[in-house]
Amino acid sequence: MANKTQEVDAIHFPFPFTPYSIQKDFMAELYQVLEAGKIGIFESPTGTGKSLSLICGALSWLRDFEQKKRQEEARLLETETAPLNDGKDQPPFLSASCQETPDILRPAGEPDWVTQFVQKKEERDLMDRLKKEQIRRKKRDERLQQIRHNTQLKYAAKCERQEEEETERLLRLSREVLAAGTGAEPLEQLAGEEELVLSEYESDEEKGTADGLDEDEDDLEEEHITKIYYCSRTHSQLAQFVHEVQKSPFGKDTRLVSLGSRQNLCVNEDVKNLGSMQLINDRCMEMQRSKHETKSRAEDKEPKRRRREPRAACPFYNYKQLQLLRDEVLVEVKDIERLVTLGKKAGACPYYGSRFAIPAAQLVVLPYQMLLHGATRQAAGIRLQGQVVIIDEAHNLIDTITSIHSAEVSGSQLCQAHSQLLQYMERYRKRLKAKNLMYIKQILYLLEKFVTVLGGNIKQNPNTQSLSQTGTELKTINDFLFQSQIDNINLFKVRRYCEKSMVSRKLFGFTERYGAVLPLSQEQPRLAGFQHFLQSLQPGVPEAPAAPVEEGEARAPRPASPLMRIEGFLAALTTANQDGRVILSRKGSLSQSSLKFLLLNPAVPFAQVVKECRAVVIAGGTMQPVSDFREQLLACAGVEAERVVEFSCGHVIPPDNILPLIICSGPSNQQLEFTYLKRELPQMMDETGRILCNLCNVIPGGVVCFFPSYEYQRQVHAHWDKSGLLARLAVRKKIFQEPKRANQVEQVLMEYSRCIKCCGQVGGTVTGALLLSVVGGKMSEGINFSDNLGRCVVMVGMPYPNIKSPELQEKMAYLDQTLPRTPGQAPPGKALVENLCMKAVNQSIGRAIRHQKDFASIVLLDQRYARPPVLAKLPAWIRDRVEVKATFGPAFAAIRKFHHKKSSLS
Repeated sequence: MANKTQEVDAIHFPFPFTPYSIQKDFMAELYQVLEAGKIGIFESPTGTGKSLSLICGALSWLRDFEQKKRQEEARLLETETAPLNDGKDQPPFLSASCQETPDILRPAGEPDWVTQFVQKKEERDLMDRLKKEQIRRKKRDERLQQIRHNTQLKYAAKCERQEEEETERLLRLSREVLAAGTGAEPLEQLAGEEELVLSEYESDEEKGTADGLDEDEDDLEEEHITKIYYCSRTHSQLAQFVHEVQKSPFGKDTRLVSLGSRQNLCVNEDVKNLGSMQLINDRCMEMQRSKHETKSRAEDKEPKRRRREPRAACPFYNYKQLQLLRDEVLVEVKDIERLVTLGKKAGACPYYGSRFAIPAAQLVVLPYQMLLHGATRQAAGIRLQGQVVIIDEAHNLIDTITSIHSAEVSGSQLCQAHSQLLQYMERYRKRLKAKNLMYIKQILYLLEKFVTVLGGNIKQNPNTQSLSQTGTELKTINDFLFQSQIDNINLFKVRRYCEKSMVSRKLFGFTERYGAVLPLSQEQPRLAGFQHFLQSLQPGVPEAPAAPVEEGEARAPRPASPLMRIEGFLAALTTANQDGRVILSRKGSLSQSSLKFLLLNPAVPFAQVVKECRAVVIAGGTMQPVSDFREQLLACAGVEAERVVEFSCGHVIPPDNILPLIICSGPSNQQLEFTYLKRELPQMMDETGRILCNLCNVIPGGVVCFFPSYEYQRQVHAHWDKSGLLARLAVRKKIFQEPKRANQVEQVLMEYSRCIKCCGQVGGTVTGALLLSVVGGKMSEGINFSDNLGRCVVMVGMPYPNIKSPELQEKMAYLDQTLPRTPGQAPPGKALVENLCMKAVNQSIGRAIRHQKDFASIVLLDQRYARPPVLAKLPAWIRDRVEVKATFGPAFAAIRKFHHKKSSLS
């Protein structure tokens, strides 16, 4: 594939082939948004090459930015004078690592010699920074070049690590032999449980803060150059993007880093086998802490009365290996799978190796959560100051931010955490320091009050505990804390204690060992009443296992400690302001009831991203309706309207390759309006069946029909089966239903695809397949029904969300209070409901057209689609071609003509 450089407005855009005109427009607009430091909302339908346009447009801007920066540096170093006289000449491209906060205004009347001295000092400082940056860049380039051309270097560090491991193993063996020779008697009780006991806890007031990095690790940290952060929803979408970069003209010269969670990147089998993400995170951090504790212990000469055996540090966390892996990551573009393979070969941790590669990277690819969640962003070493962020597949960005910052705990989890923690405290009471006991008692008190506020009793079995009061209640955070009687507890300190002490990790180890049910002993008389109660919480655990579970013994993977879920809930309570709500959901039993934290204003966490970044691009295939992004996200985050740029391009298909129709009535003149009250009427379900029968008679290949919910799809299917309509449909199309379980989706799609392919080859009465799907389900996003797999998409009714949902009602009320009311338009709360509906519709109907030569008809079955405000929220490439048909006859004729013509041509 020959690379072709395109020139648009004197800007060169390298491209792997001749781009469509809409791609040229997309790249030019993107370049201007990045150059001017604006916020761009970009819509480019699937099949129009959005990923390549993003890659080539953004990396072309970065190429020019770096070139200008180097030229300016060279000019400044050549003249040895920095133009800082009035601040106006400060070049914008020195922002990456040279620009610092503006100087403090100097007092008026300051002598000239003082002003000149300060200016000279600033100039010298700038020169020093520029020189240091040049040296760093030169060293890095030489290092990467050396790795490219000398493969022997790749394995030198690995051999050295193996030698170090062997030495360590021999030293450990000799220590064990010496220890065995001393004949030291273990403690009568609690022997071998030292790692389960909490370490002495010091709060921040009692100790100085440490950065936690060794000198070696400091060397791994570099200055952050200007870069592009690209994020998307799933790891598969990110992998697809990385492959697009590899195929692009920038594939060989771009320093790209793929970031992922420890669950995706960990190569330590013992840690990876823990399964739960929370457990993997905690174990990894514990091993890092072990490394630092071992160093400090070696420096500490004072003997301790009861020295705990240090836990093993991770063998994959080693400075030399991490340095090598960091450089290997930057040498060529790699996806996460290759990164893991490389980590295993080099004996280095891909999670930390990729993190250390961030500063020197030009393009960082990462999932939504790592970028949009402040604490996660900080932990990953991501600095957004002056950088570019591109958020792809952003149609559900608002919902994503809301869900990332929400948390829920059930009554069962609260009781389980309380029981486990109480037993833990009783068993190790004599070993725990006063501060640990104080915080554990506070956590137990919180758990008890959380159960009480739900109407339950912490001392009874939550499964058999019926609640006298059921229903849903919404509270502000302050009201919830007051009602729970915990407003006198400093939740910030409790949360910090949970994070620093890793109490949930210790508790998990404790329950792993004892199954949360301990044998009775003289030391623990108060635990007797919990035995049968705990049995019901931990099904499958034997009555009273006296001995710990042996290492080699097979067992079912245990879920993460319930206390981890409670920590997430506490984190949500302490990070939100007045924009948070707590939902108390009381159901039949305490175990089914729950406390849920809901974030009402996603603009609060997003504001930090917008504030720090140079430019932000929000992109997607279907971004309509855009008003949500402008009003709920950007305006509320403090973004001025003039900083926001909208760009929407058409589709690459010819206008006559798509036939969008709104049908207002069926074959028997039944008005099509699938409101909640009317849609379950037998005549409405019959009319829908008759429409599909007619369509299936004239449409070849696959027909995908979307229903508003799984329940309605089930009702319609059962009604058709009873009335005989299902049998009539089966004459022309084999019928498939979207499964509720995600692991069955692949199989259904394969059978659906195979059926269409066979029917196309064999001929006969059955001309393809009919797939009954659900809006917002597994088939409405991320699945491509290209060519014969989706010659027609049918939308039954309008998929409005459940208006009775307490969460939605609270969100509507919040928007009505906070957003300005536009004259002549619906209130913000009502507009939200309509926008949620149309976003779901746009995602579903966009499944059919996937490339330039594809063709399909889109049928919207509901007369409400013909209303101008609703029509305006369809994507422009569909809206411009849509036809409204008041009766079924003309609509059916148009569909038959369209498919007959297209089928004969293809």
